[in-house]
Amino acid sequence: MADALDLARRLIAAPSVTPARGAVFDTLEAMLRPLGFAVERTHDGEEPDGPVENLLAVRAGPPGARHFAFAGHVDVVPPGEGWRGDPFVPVERDGLLYGRGAVDMKGAVAAMVAAAAQVPDDAGTLSFLVTGDEEGPAIHGTRALIARLQERGIRPDLCLVGEPTSVHRLGDTVKIGRRGSLNVWLTVDGVQGHVAYPHLADNPVSRLVRMLAELDAMELDAGTEWFQPSNLEITDLEVGNAATNVIPARARARVSVRFNDRHTGAALAERIAAIAAQHGGTALPIVSGEPFLTPPGAFSDLVSTAVQAHTGIRPELSTSGGTSDARFLRSVCPVIEFGLVNATMHKADEAVAIDDLRVLAAIYADIARAALRA
Repeated sequence: MADALDLARRLIAAPSVTPARGAVFDTLEAMLRPLGFAVERTHDGEEPDGPVENLLAVRAGPPGARHFAFAGHVDVVPPGEGWRGDPFVPVERDGLLYGRGAVDMKGAVAAMVAAAAQVPDDAGTLSFLVTGDEEGPAIHGTRALIARLQERGIRPDLCLVGEPTSVHRLGDTVKIGRRGSLNVWLTVDGVQGHVAYPHLADNPVSRLVRMLAELDAMELDAGTEWFQPSNLEITDLEVGNAATNVIPARARARVSVRFNDRHTGAALAERIAAIAAQHGGTALPIVSGEPFLTPPGAFSDLVSTAVQAHTGIRPELSTSGGTSDARFLRSVCPVIEFGLVNATMHKADEAVAIDDLRVLAAIYADIARAALRA
């Protein structure tokens, strides 16, 4: 029987700062093939955002059987400073497993593999959709895997993403949706001149400040039944003027919007661009994800039932937090996110409770078996 702790150790020991390639996928493939999975690895995209390595593994069930997919990523953020040891040498200490990716999300991928080992071959079709580019631009990762599914005529009935959704203890939170994400780069051009002769210049900073004040005061909505209010935040302001006596020729800023399902990225981008134009500026929007919701129902019930059976708690259904690759997978089938406690993700000395790894594997196995019976 595959052990989630051993599998997690092996994955952590394969350094995989985004975009991940090579050794970590060799390790994952070596785990899946003995369990009967046909594994296909591809390198998608070109520089500068590619190539990205992706893995599609399928263990086919009987003809007409249901299909359940596990989805996740094996790339990790750079470890940074402040670790007590090598971030890619897994260490067990005081009931915890330390290493970059222990929580986000090699631990969950390990639990998924351990769960797959507990699901009989004849229960239905199981698949793994694993990318090496979730922590990066996410352009050639899960989206390329979805294109591969479509080329193969493969369509899961349900999909579980192993993002670390738990907050205080394993099982307290399940994500059934996410807000959308929009970033807008704003530019105002003026006329450079001497500060003592403002009538001969046009200060773009003044107009940019007024633009940002109007955007900052904009109330988008008051939230919905399942989503918190949308919010716009000013995330950058740049003039780059080293001289104290010069009115600059250009000023730039960036705003980030996290929005619920009362909006679309395109509509918000148009609204921001209109305000920018009123102040003589331009706006360059990039929508990195639209909001989505998997309405509470049979899928969330079976996930909650499995969680409660192993933890004794009924999870909260939530849409809080940032974006994830579930925003792409929702176009394929209903998708829910559930995983480990997220307290140390992206931090120095990232660590997961060893007991949680094994409990998570048992929960995932129950979810897979129930999803294949549904």
